[in-house]
Amino acid sequence: MGWWQISTDTLASSRFTVSPLAETVASLRTLERATAAHPGERAWLERWLPAYRRLQAGDPLAARIVRTAFTPRWSADFLTPAPVPPPAGQEPDTFERELARVRATPPEVARADLVRSLGRPLPAALDRDDLARRSADILEWVWTRTVEPEWPARRRVLEADVIARAAQLSRGGWARALDGMRPGMRWLGGSRLQINTYDNPPRELGGAQLVFTPVTADVGWVCWDIPYRYGVVYPCTGALADTGREPVPQALGTLIGPARAGVLVLLGSPLTTTQLTALTGQGLGSVGRHLRVLLDAGLVRRRRDGRSVLYFRTAAGDGLVRAAG
Repeated sequence: MGWWQISTDTLASSRFTVSPLAETVASLRTLERATAAHPGERAWLERWLPAYRRLQAGDPLAARIVRTAFTPRWSADFLTPAPVPPPAGQEPDTFERELARVRATPPEVARADLVRSLGRPLPAALDRDDLARRSADILEWVWTRTVEPEWPARRRVLEADVIARAAQLSRGGWARALDGMRPGMRWLGGSRLQINTYDNPPRELGGAQLVFTPVTADVGWVCWDIPYRYGVVYPCTGALADTGREPVPQALGTLIGPARAGVLVLLGSPLTTTQLTALTGQGLGSVGRHLRVLLDAGLVRRRRDGRSVLYFRTAAGDGLVRAAG
């Protein structure tokens, strides 16, 4: 199996961050896979897959580069650089800055990465110097057309997942936060993190930074900028992956108001006010008022978990959502 040996210093400097480029790569892989993991993704695919296939038909060389770059066991490193967490108090990198790193890949590096992905020498059609530029053009199309218009909503979901992972970390340590983050990944103890079940040699991360990045698609990968940074890109899990995608039942919205109904629907899984704010896009004060009304009505309860207060539906709340939906 593949595992990383992680020092105490590496764990201490580990960060969760959101990456527009990682979200775009995940969306590109979803388009390539052409199958959906949940209803929201299915609707997105139905909207954009025909346009993507027209793009492939119009530029078969670029389509071939992408197919070669993403295989079941490997992703070309130049297309999946490790995200760079921003300094405290600053915004994460923009998509344009992240994409510039892809475009700047030296031709020999891009060719070597595709050879690794393909598992054999490149065919003559791919032995060229513009692999990085052609790939970046595809990523820019996916971002501009399919991701950027809904990026604020996606970002709220991703930030909520980061908040949830941070809460798991504070309650149960790294083992609880990392186990099940992506298939085959778990904390082994002894400063060892299993990243997959492949028979790869272990890696000593030394003093490198470790970065964790969620995406909304049901895909994941590992990446690196040796010796400075290693990254794990993982799919949002559980309720956080699908929240914001399922419509609130119209009858429930009519009964208690659409914004309050949205909060009640989300509380099928325990969430904090901060998570609810991120997922709904509502202000903290508005979420707090909705929670007070739902608490007084007996539709929601709360409990303290360490330094966090979690809200969740009662049996009455579950019954109301089921009856309305």
